[in-house]
Amino acid sequence: MMAARLLRRALPVLRQTRCYAEAASGAPQMSFTFASPTQVYFKEASVKQVDVPTLTGAFGILPAHVPTLQVLRPGVVTVFNEDGSSAKYFVSSGSVTVNADSSVQLLAEEAFPLDQLDIAFATASQEARCYTVSSNGGSQLFVLKRLSKAVQAARANLEKAQADLAGTTDEAARAEVQISIEANEAIVKALE
Repeated sequence: MMAARLLRRALPVLRQTRCYAEAASGAPQMSFTFASPTQVYFKEASVKQVDVPTLTGAFGILPAHVPTLQVLRPGVVTVFNEDGSSAKYFVSSGSVTVNADSSVQLLAEEAFPLDQLDIAFATASQEARCYTVSSNGGSQLFVLKRLSKAVQAARANLEKAQADLAGTTDEAARAEVQISIEANEAIVKALE
């Protein structure tokens, strides 16, 4: 009986207890490192947010994010700087690590700034090279034509990979073609 009375008195107090995360003191900071085998894009830079594509889905990383380790899938990584500007990079694969101290390491097998990716695809065809040579013209029409050629080249690579998949019987070769399809689908999506 005494225990029941004590529980009744304590119940309203228990209902009022909330378990939300504590607000970070001061301005939250996130240390971001992003590199590929050929280049370091960010080294312990202070950034506002990073959006990454992973095998379990795309997600955004903010300061004080829960620690995690994820495998990257082909797609676009967007980095939001403290001043509000953003930079986009295409990654083929890799890993992202979020640590308890708000530091983030993104290691990619291959990474290219998105604005360089369309130039790489545009130079794949002879007709598009004409646009690339005069790239300093600056007209909006020129940019649209160059992107259109880049998307066409990416779609051609995707179609070729899909045709190769139909004709492949070896498991290892089939896996390589499937990776090519996933990467080309992500490139087409990034450029559109």
